[in-house]
Amino acid sequence: MEGGGRPSAAQAVLLAASTAITALLYSIYRQKARVASGLEGARKVRLDGDLRAVLLEAPGRCVPYAVIEGVVRSVKDTLSSQFVENCKGVVQRLTLQEHKMVWNRTTHLWNDYEKIIHQRTNTTPFDLVPAEDGAGVTVRVMKPLEAAELSLETVYEKFHPSVQSFTDVIGHYISGERPKGIQETEQMLKVGTALTGVGELVLDNATIKLQPPKQGMPYYLSSLDFESLLQKQESSVRFWKILTVVFGLATCAVLFFLLRKQYRHHRERQHLRQMQEEFRQAQERLASAEGGEGLKNACVVCLSSTKSCVFLECGHVCSCHECYQALPKPKKCPICRQGITRVVPLYNS
Repeated sequence: MEGGGRPSAAQAVLLAASTAITALLYSIYRQKARVASGLEGARKVRLDGDLRAVLLEAPGRCVPYAVIEGVVRSVKDTLSSQFVENCKGVVQRLTLQEHKMVWNRTTHLWNDYEKIIHQRTNTTPFDLVPAEDGAGVTVRVMKPLEAAELSLETVYEKFHPSVQSFTDVIGHYISGERPKGIQETEQMLKVGTALTGVGELVLDNATIKLQPPKQGMPYYLSSLDFESLLQKQESSVRFWKILTVVFGLATCAVLFFLLRKQYRHHRERQHLRQMQEEFRQAQERLASAEGGEGLKNACVVCLSSTKSCVFLECGHVCSCHECYQALPKPKKCPICRQGITRVVPLYNS
């Protein structure tokens, strides 16, 4: 603590940073909790012949947040894998990712570094249909790339290591970057994949559409079933809640430490004022008892014995011999705080 009981700059920064981190974590936790609560309250509808009737009875022919499960089926054309034969899907993502080692001048270690240098995503319209054929009900999936969780299966993955000459190796060590190679990946949402869609379900003319919700809730197209998806979100809520509690307790501990320091400083100042008041009262009592003359010759430390010491080299006569002996080492004059080299007894005749 600094003078006056105020916290130091480092302590103030620590408290402010801890408070800000706690507030940020709490904000994330509240958002995750809202998402999990909204997902738990989403209306579960079945992909069957009654679905159209349900939407006709709903206000505006719309269910704002619905859960529906079905199997992926392309509307017209399908996308073919560039590397795997007879692999067809409705969403295709091709990624080229660079892998290299970067020298960290702080830790003096080589760290892995990954960077996407090219990515292309192709889509084609698709529907969700019942797992059992024959119901004749389909749901058109709109804007699948806006989904917060879009389950894509990796169908091809290959790593192409870098070919380096001896000169290249020396140059890489000097520059602090060592290329490892390029990883080529193809991911697809294959036809026939079972999906759980969570979003706004609307009847548009004769077409039933699943699209991103308008209330700010997340849009899901997940290969997990609804219960697993809900458990995943609840696990995320618990994780952020634990982090919030931990940092909240740390913030409380820092605040308690600062308040305790300030309280102790306040008690010390109160004790000092009390001692000053007692000293003033003792002076008044001594002045009234001896008419002022006794106070003039009284020891400035105990205010009871007579001054009997001359301090050299400053020359002050201010203390009795007993109080001089009680002064802490190195002994200094109580008046001018100059060091005492020797003491001469004072005799009053």
